[in-house]
Amino acid sequence: MTQLKNQLTLEEFFALPEGEVIYELINAEAVAKFKNSEMSPKFFHSSITGALFILLSAWAQGKGRVVIEWGIKLTRHQQDWVAVADLVYISYDNLSADWLKDEACPVPPELVIEIISPGQTFGEMIEKATDYLKAQVKRVWVIDSRAKTVTIFYPDATPQTKRGQDRLEDSLFLGLQITPEQIFQQAGII
Repeated sequence: MTQLKNQLTLEEFFALPEGEVIYELINAEAVAKFKNSEMSPKFFHSSITGALFILLSAWAQGKGRVVIEWGIKLTRHQQDWVAVADLVYISYDNLSADWLKDEACPVPPELVIEIISPGQTFGEMIEKATDYLKAQVKRVWVIDSRAKTVTIFYPDATPQTKRGQDRLEDSLFLGLQITPEQIFQQAGII
């Protein structure tokens, strides 16, 4: 893991200079989000990110914001954690529409989406999804471009894997009616 300095405080982490590498704060260390060339975003990952941004932004009009790779201030194992999800949806009820600050998301969002990169395993993503849920994120979607699936993690129910024409409907996201097939078609990978 790429490491800048042991035992960073939240303030020290946010004071780090910006650069080409995206860091997350994990266990008081700045850890590169993409640890090697296998984990850097490739075509499928980037295309799925774009497709999800388009599909979710259309639905989110007037309801909330959809943001790509936005740092989120959370707590993990009783320590500050700044995760950088591939996509985040946060409603205006949770973070008002007039909140306009150039900083990390200050509250847990309703939805975090992580796309499995080459070099990552589904097991690693299950662990991260569990950490998000323990930090009060309401839903986590893990996208697998190889299997063409979306696995939805809930704080109080068994995860569900959706594929093909299965609808990603959820009482938390009223009116959202997309399918994994739509996501992968929009991304141009099926």
